Amino acid sequence: QVQLVESGGGLVQAGDSLRLSCVASGGSVGNYAMGWFRQAPGKEREFVAVIRKSGGALNYVDFAAAVKGRFSLSRDSAKNTVYLQMSSLKSEDTASYYCAAAPAGTVRLRVSDGYDSWGQGTQVTVSS
Repeated sequence: QVQLVESGGGLVQAGDSLRLSCVASGGSVGNYAMGWFRQAPGKEREFVAVIRKSGGALNYVDFAAAVKGRFSLSRDSAKNTVYLQMSSLKSEDTASYYCAAAPAGTVRLRVSDGYDSWGQGTQVTVSS
């Protein structure tokens, strides 16, 4: 299994930006569907975004409605890292953010049980 380590979380103000990183070891991020999930206190873990190859140099990306237009994803194969760029942050974005890896052929990428490798999480707190 690939091992994942997230970083980049912190305390920011509403409207600020933050970039989360997910470094992989034991496997190439290009060979997996790399997803981000988040979990706020007292709430279930929810899908945020996912990126995977879709053929050639193209990528398939998908975002939850709550973050679409504010968050973006990128992948640096040389660094074996996936980035979640978060902009226009809101207080409701406060949560622990988790990076996860699923086999490239996984279809249901918006549900957490499709992923078999998880990072430890990084906390994002947005003050209003």
